[in-house]
Amino acid sequence: MESVLEIGQVRIELIEGDIVTQAVDAIVNAANEELRQGGGVCGAIFRAAGAAELQRACDAVAPCPTGEARITPGFALPARYVIHAVGPIFDRYPPEEADRLLASAYRSSLNLARQFGLQSIAFPSIATGIYGFPVERAAPLVLQTLIDDLRQHQSPTLARIVLWRDTFPVYQRALERMRA
Repeated sequence: MESVLEIGQVRIELIEGDIVTQAVDAIVNAANEELRQGGGVCGAIFRAAGAAELQRACDAVAPCPTGEARITPGFALPARYVIHAVGPIFDRYPPEEADRLLASAYRSSLNLARQFGLQSIAFPSIATGIYGFPVERAAPLVLQTLIDDLRQHQSPTLARIVLWRDTFPVYQRALERMRA
């Protein structure tokens, strides 16, 4: 399944799938501040990239404060790079601050992509797993953040959000509401 929004030369895609299989310039890891291998999306990315190599690269650029991002090679992944973005642990912040930090993690990832001249990036739904950020709250915030940033910069030209079966419909509904 797929939903698409085009903004000038930029394309935002929502797809149901597995982020580690995405053949894009960079995939985004839902990282922790220490940039250590974790569970969920983070664990899958480490396993697919080659955990020892990716951990060494992460150690060289760690730590990464919440709301920021760091970049490493992609190693065995189809993606050339991994951008490690740290979203907020939802219940540690007032909701408005959690929103600001989540949006900042996405913007920081896009800024790194531009700094490295990357044209395609794939995001997971950052912080909506074990970090407890409600997906119904995250989806419209994430989409609006991407739309605003990409409308302004027109780069990267492809931003894909790769979602699990349970989160895809939430993002799809949020996108449809934004189009209305």
